[in-house]
Amino acid sequence: MAANAGSVRAANGQQRPGLAAAIARKVRHAVDFRQSGSWTSMATWESFLRRSIPFLAVLFLIILGFVRFVSLMDHRGDVETAARDRLSVNASLLRAEETLLAQSDTSATERAQALLTSYLPESFGSTGGKAFVTDVSGRIIATSPGSGEYMGLDAGELLRQAQPVTIFGERAGIMRTDFATGSMLVSGANLTAPLGAAVLLQPEAELFAAWRRTAAINVTLFAMTGVILLTILLAYFRQSTRVSITDALLAEANQRVDTALSRGRCGLWDWDLARGRMYWSRSMYEILGMRPQEGVLSFGEVSRLIHPEDGSFFEIARQIASGKLTNMERSFRMRRSDGQYIWLRARAEVTRNAQNDLHLIGVAVDVSENQTLARMTNEANTRLQSAIENVSETFVLWDAQNRLVLCNSKYQEVFGLSDRDILSGTPRDVILARSRKPVAERKLTNPSFVAGERAAEALLGDGRWLQISERTMGDGSYVSIGTDVTQLKVHQERLSDSERRLMATINDLSAARRDAEAKAKALADLNESYIAEKDRAEGANRAKTTFLANMSHELRTPLNAIIGFSEIMRDSAFGPIGNEKYSEYASDIHHSGHYLLKLIDDILDMSKIEAGRMVMASEDMDVTEVAREALKILEVQADAKKLTLQRDLSQSMPLRGDRRAIKQVLLNLISNAVKFTPEGGNLRLRSRVVNGKALITIADSGIGIPANALKNLGLPFEQVENELTRTNKGTGLGLAIARSLVELHGGRMKISSRVGKGTLVSLSVPLA
Repeated sequence: MAANAGSVRAANGQQRPGLAAAIARKVRHAVDFRQSGSWTSMATWESFLRRSIPFLAVLFLIILGFVRFVSLMDHRGDVETAARDRLSVNASLLRAEETLLAQSDTSATERAQALLTSYLPESFGSTGGKAFVTDVSGRIIATSPGSGEYMGLDAGELLRQAQPVTIFGERAGIMRTDFATGSMLVSGANLTAPLGAAVLLQPEAELFAAWRRTAAINVTLFAMTGVILLTILLAYFRQSTRVSITDALLAEANQRVDTALSRGRCGLWDWDLARGRMYWSRSMYEILGMRPQEGVLSFGEVSRLIHPEDGSFFEIARQIASGKLTNMERSFRMRRSDGQYIWLRARAEVTRNAQNDLHLIGVAVDVSENQTLARMTNEANTRLQSAIENVSETFVLWDAQNRLVLCNSKYQEVFGLSDRDILSGTPRDVILARSRKPVAERKLTNPSFVAGERAAEALLGDGRWLQISERTMGDGSYVSIGTDVTQLKVHQERLSDSERRLMATINDLSAARRDAEAKAKALADLNESYIAEKDRAEGANRAKTTFLANMSHELRTPLNAIIGFSEIMRDSAFGPIGNEKYSEYASDIHHSGHYLLKLIDDILDMSKIEAGRMVMASEDMDVTEVAREALKILEVQADAKKLTLQRDLSQSMPLRGDRRAIKQVLLNLISNAVKFTPEGGNLRLRSRVVNGKALITIADSGIGIPANALKNLGLPFEQVENELTRTNKGTGLGLAIARSLVELHGGRMKISSRVGKGTLVSLSVPLA
């Protein structure tokens, strides 16, 4: 490539017209003029002077005005400093004179007036100065001539922000204050009592009158100087405008050429063969990443930038000198400022200037991108060929005339083709005639196929299945890809066999489903029979409850008779009984009768509750009062067992419900606590109102209840002790009746207990 790029076309007796010759003729004279002397530096210096004159004139006016302004301000400061010094000296003078006058016999007012008329310098009044003297209270008692309007005024209100001079005197220094007539400088001195202070006033308007006249004269002179200088600048601008227009036209022409060359990545160069130097356009420097310069380059500087493998400029110079070369066109590499090489395409023509010097003038175009694209194209082709070669499928590409473009080795191996059979450009019919023929072949259809797409399956002689997919390209060529689907075919056969087995399994499942439906129907019939039997059992239970209620009622009458007769015998109502045993038996009959009566009452109450025939009375009552009554009834039993009874009852808990039922609940619970608490134990009854409910708790220190017995406690006939371990009489209906009566009132009953620690029963009944 370097040899081809460096080829030089020799002269053939005629100059070849082209882009290089056209550009050379247009810029030749301008290049010679720029190289002939110091025109570039002179033009640059003149342009700089022409542009800097207005700025220098304006800068002169600014400096002149600033200097005069500083001078005037210094003068004003000097005037003010002198005035402050005079005020300070006069104040000190008045204080010293007043000290001498204080030794005379004159009055305070006379001393004050004498200070202002006799001892105040005359020059003080010539500049508009005023003075006054105050007494110790601050009232003005004497003034200088022409200041009578201040007599009798309060000095503090008159001086405002300068009031400290009347207090501190000379220590307050010189202060500034605003009067109705303008701003004034104020100084003061403390005097001997009964005098207060002497105050001196200097109006700033009269103090700076002379300075303002001087400033006005200076401003007028500065304005006239500025007008004259601006007039001169205007004439200069009119003259330089014509020059600027000419320069602008030339600069615009140069800018157009530079812009065109820069945008086109094209550089203009002129090689002066006689002097061995070369001129480059600005765009040439930009291409190489170098800083543009107005001078010329030596032949050696340019030669060092050329790549060593791309030839030498010395050989070109010898051919031009010998007359063998009149124009050239070649590609070569040049080194950029960052060290990288770029490709340039140069076209030039040999010409002579007015001095008959040989010049090689032409253009150089940056073709690095073209070289890069060519290299990338080759790399892409190599990658594509490698990718096609490494795919596991057969690949073949045909052009629009059904001729072979390329294929991979997999295609050769499957169809048994040699390297001579797959030469590029071989017709498809010839290649198919040389290929192995498939045993079977069938076309495939698919709704997802697009236009120009087709597929087929082929069974090869070695038993492999090949799926061949073809697709037509935009230019009429088409690509064919063959995929080995042998394993897929095997899986399809296995899938068909699995599908047959699945259908058989589905049939078996259908039969099992029908059998399950039959069993479900039989289960539904059995459930209906269960519901009927359940209804009969519930009816028998209600009959049992009714029977118990009737039986309890029938047992009441004889029991009452037994109890009555036993009471007569126990109390010897008809005279004494001879043997004491009869009295003991009669007492046993009496206790047994009462126990049997209570048992029957509990059974009757439980049967009424279960039968839903328990009627609750509705009356107003106080739960606290009912609790006290229950405690009073059981106090005798608690005292007999030496139990400590604690009461923590609320003042009042009004409730509307069945008083007898609530009392029965409390009696049953307190009686159980007394019954199962050993001698010397504790029993506590507590009541309070929580969230609109009456909460009653009964705690004892008895034997406690096991955890496994708590879940059944409160059911009818359920007891913690059995027939073998029972230590107390009872049927187990007490807690069940209590729980049912509480629930009939809309409340709840909870039991918690620990064995050997005691039991806690809590009742919660709504008060509303």
